[in-house]
Amino acid sequence: MQLTISVLADRPDLVDAMWAMPNSWPTFMTNDPIGGLYYGNVETRFAAYVLVAQDEAGEVVACAYSVPFTRGDDELPDNGWDFAIRSGLLTSLRGDRPDAISAIEIAVRPDLQGAGLSSQMVTAMRDNAKRHGFAELVAPVRPNGKTDIHEPMSTYAFRVREDGLPVDPWLRVHVRAGGRIAKVAPRSMVIPGTVEEWREWTGLPFDRSGPVHVPKALSPVHCDLEHGVATYVEPNVWVVHRTGA
Repeated sequence: MQLTISVLADRPDLVDAMWAMPNSWPTFMTNDPIGGLYYGNVETRFAAYVLVAQDEAGEVVACAYSVPFTRGDDELPDNGWDFAIRSGLLTSLRGDRPDAISAIEIAVRPDLQGAGLSSQMVTAMRDNAKRHGFAELVAPVRPNGKTDIHEPMSTYAFRVREDGLPVDPWLRVHVRAGGRIAKVAPRSMVIPGTVEEWREWTGLPFDRSGPVHVPKALSPVHCDLEHGVATYVEPNVWVVHRTGA
């Protein structure tokens, strides 16, 4: 599919269609408390780092979100997605100069997933990072092909097929686009909630303390009935793309 990819800062008229594009996120994933810090500031602070893709009919079919942040000389952080967003917002609020840029999300309209749009968006995001002068685009990738919640991400992330590419489809997209798997971010996203909230988000009973298998989660949700809370800690995988800048 031939895409027309625009920077949101150049096409603010696309913002309503961008937000209206359907997505396939499970409800519990949309309740991450850190996510709102980014998406609530997309239009005012980060529009230059958001890409919106239209098909030949002008319909918005994919979006790519990234954030400039301050990494310093530290290694890629264990709290990947959450760290990049918090650091990116603080960097913007303080008026500091960011020294790194991270992918936040690539979203493809559900009926077009698997049509090769995600790889085009990865390339476009990397090119946009290059235009802003960043030598690398880092990405805390969510390997959504992982179905065994008990398998550690540290083993799953590095499993490969016979052709040497990752077994995970989303990691495979990044590697094919030139990315390098760097390390696991074991607590990339933390989603706390009351037991009642988790019941509402998932439709599951959450009627006993201990690990709960939630569909589309990459690790168990830990339920504590005595205290009435449950917490999901999601591991991601840091992938590094050189931009050539």
